[in-house]
Amino acid sequence: MTSTSQSGSLPDTPLQSLDVSDPGLYARDDWHGVFRRLRAEAPMHFCADSPYGPYWSVSSHDLIMQAELNHGLFSNRADLGGIQIANIAPDLDRPAFVSMDPPEHTGRRRAVAPIGNRSSLREYEDLIRTRTREILDALPRNEPFDWVAKVSMELTSMMLATMFAFPQERRHELMHWSDVATANLNAPDPLVKSEEERYAVLQQMAEAFLPYWDERTEGRGGFDLVSMLANDAATRDMDRAEFIGTLFLLIVGGNDTTRNSMTGGLLALHQNPDQLDLVRQNRDLIPTMVSEMIRYQSPVIHMRRTALQDCEFAGQMVRKGEKVVLWYVSGNRDDAVFEDPDAFRVDRRNARRHVSFGAGVHRCVGDRLAEQQLRILWEEVLNSDLQIEVTGPGTRIYSNFIRGFSELPVRIRG
Repeated sequence: MTSTSQSGSLPDTPLQSLDVSDPGLYARDDWHGVFRRLRAEAPMHFCADSPYGPYWSVSSHDLIMQAELNHGLFSNRADLGGIQIANIAPDLDRPAFVSMDPPEHTGRRRAVAPIGNRSSLREYEDLIRTRTREILDALPRNEPFDWVAKVSMELTSMMLATMFAFPQERRHELMHWSDVATANLNAPDPLVKSEEERYAVLQQMAEAFLPYWDERTEGRGGFDLVSMLANDAATRDMDRAEFIGTLFLLIVGGNDTTRNSMTGGLLALHQNPDQLDLVRQNRDLIPTMVSEMIRYQSPVIHMRRTALQDCEFAGQMVRKGEKVVLWYVSGNRDDAVFEDPDAFRVDRRNARRHVSFGAGVHRCVGDRLAEQQLRILWEEVLNSDLQIEVTGPGTRIYSNFIRGFSELPVRIRG
């Protein structure tokens, strides 16, 4: 069983030397203690030396929210390095609207916003439910299988293909491109070994989408992301670099939160059977449970900003051009906001206060669609009375950006 460390790593490291950028912390699920220490002793903490250069860590819920909402001071811009602690390679710049500030950001985000509006969610409800039932009904009984491959990836890739009106028979290419876009180059067995190799794969992604873009221009498309982008004044004339960046942003955004919360949520229920009993007894808890799963899993570990000017923030002097890293994984475990934050509680009253979707102008555009997919999955698991056991240790990915799983072995009794 994958365990959760309560002691954390780096217990004897001097405060000024703490570096939470190591992907191994998250692959080992060994980050709890060090962030507990940062929140208590230095919620705005400067690391002078790391593999990614110097950076500030923002670890408390309140300060993360303050930084999120101040896009005039803390920038997402690609030309300043982008949204990860690792800078975007300057010669392989892939601007997407998440790596832009207003006003450039505003129209581009507005172009795709309809995918997550209330009428869209109503349209998707029956489709998602039908697919979920089919996936669950087809799962083997009384024999081990990988929940990530059979459930999380299948359901997520089906929905991604629908959102892009991309052929369902090619949906696993979307998963591959998402994984390549966020892959850590220094992983023990890296999916890609260089930025050039990553960019070559993303070029292939762009080539795959070009025929669909061309056929959906001038109002000829339907209600899908490619049609929205191809027919909106803010996005229809994107250059190739922005086209690539926008595609991988939307693919990653539609993949990682849902896919990894589906897996992390199952693991949390397995480790907390009393909470599963509560939700079995009261199905009205499912929406709250979904928010708690997203809080507890924290599928995006961090988002990075760059200071646009010298400023004082949280009592510290931040210099223009310095990296400011918002550790969502820490803000979601802040005991100033969440009572007993390391506990998984399906009835947590303020679970929706998690920071996993961001806030302000950069809040995730597909947040409600992700919640809908998760809600339907657990409604159907409970409707089918599936008895799901986790049978071995889950394998977490090597990343300081995405908190995800590559495998979770399970068995369904019955």
